[in-house]
Amino acid sequence: MASKFLCVVVLLLTASAAGAASKIYVYVDEEGVRHYTDIPDSNRYRLLVLRPQDRTVSGDRYDARLLARAAQFDAIIEHAASASGLEPNLLRAVIVVESGFNARAMSKRGAQGLMQLMPATAARFGISDSFDPRQNVGAGARYLKFLLDRFGQSLSLALAAYNAGEDAVDRNGRQIPPFTETMAYVPRVLKIYRMLDQSRPSLARQS
Repeated sequence: MASKFLCVVVLLLTASAAGAASKIYVYVDEEGVRHYTDIPDSNRYRLLVLRPQDRTVSGDRYDARLLARAAQFDAIIEHAASASGLEPNLLRAVIVVESGFNARAMSKRGAQGLMQLMPATAARFGISDSFDPRQNVGAGARYLKFLLDRFGQSLSLALAAYNAGEDAVDRNGRQIPPFTETMAYVPRVLKIYRMLDQSRPSLARQS
């Protein structure tokens, strides 16, 4: 089921690659079936937007092929989310923005793996191989949970701290730091999180 959520992102990225003017709209019916169109015929459809010039935090362009294979990490994400008390789709949203589901991603600053952990963060949470998806996602989830607790369950501040560092949020009066990357990062993760969550079948949300 979780792999279907990412189809929204995959289709959108495919459309973006075809041209900046391409747009895709989606709605999920009562049976959980997703409907896509480039010409919406009712207000049930929602516009999905990821700009073709957007890059992952690791510095790579979004790769629809990697996203299409993201289901291989479903069990790892579900386990890490359950162990940390987080929503699996929150972890998926962070991974989409951080690495685009490239388990071998490395940023110019040295962040590594699916959730782009800096070596110091990896060591802090006791992992030996940041390129191992299970270790990486587990540590990333624990770190994100730590940040949520540290910043009073504010998801925006936790995400800002995940991107810019805890001290940066503190130095800015516990507000999102005025860094270009961070100010774009937080709404991007939140948007994908909402997009994935709203794309869940209605029956799943009622269970």
